[in-house]
Amino acid sequence: MKLYFSLFKIRVYHGLQYRVAALAGMATQFFWGAIYIMIFMAFYGENDSVNGFTLSQLISYVWLQQAFLAFVALWVRDNELFEMIRSGNIAYELCRPVNIYIFWYAKLLAQRISNAALRFMPILLVAFLIPEPYKLSLPVSLDAFVLFVITLLLGVILNVIISMFIYISVFVTLSPTGSLLLFSVVGEFLSGLVIPLPLMPDWLRTVVEILPFRYVADFPLRIYSGNIPVGEAILSVGMQLFWIVALGLLGNYLMQKSLKHLVVQGG
Repeated sequence: MKLYFSLFKIRVYHGLQYRVAALAGMATQFFWGAIYIMIFMAFYGENDSVNGFTLSQLISYVWLQQAFLAFVALWVRDNELFEMIRSGNIAYELCRPVNIYIFWYAKLLAQRISNAALRFMPILLVAFLIPEPYKLSLPVSLDAFVLFVITLLLGVILNVIISMFIYISVFVTLSPTGSLLLFSVVGEFLSGLVIPLPLMPDWLRTVVEILPFRYVADFPLRIYSGNIPVGEAILSVGMQLFWIVALGLLGNYLMQKSLKHLVVQGG
């Protein structure tokens, strides 16, 4: 594990070098955050709450989503890994005395953490300072904030596990385009990044709550604002941990199986 942790630290330090890209990303996230809030304000109209989800809670939801976009977005990817599979350079990876699944997982997790580390504080600071009704509210309680941090970190762990299935699929398809579209469109909708779960129809929300995607974004973001009570959230953390273990074991199994049937393409 010391090897994987060392790789993780190196990749985090490497990702922290891209400060200009982070500034550009923050500008984009401020823009989209404001657009989303204005759209939802028009949807709410004169109502302060829809299905028990208040406008203030929704605004906090949007700003937290933008601040931690690198944690919750499914479209974040490492094109180097895709090119490695497609070109045949994965042969060099197979020469390493490591578990490829854990090795790649450490790289992808470090990429997301370094990306978020450069952006989340300035976005949160500005979101706290802008005037009502656009400003980010404080967490409802200290317990809710602590649980939000824990579930957010568990969420990014789960998110990387889910995204690993995209890289595994490329062993078969040799192209990431289809998998990226499927995971980006379907996965982000089911995780609440397009429409928060409380605003979905009851029948759809029942289905979405069974799937693992909501534990990546919707679950921690709603804990912060108090839409999910702390007592209820603590019980649901067990499901978040279950999906981490189950999908992690499944992903590792599929990776090892794919490697056994791998045919190296290219040079």
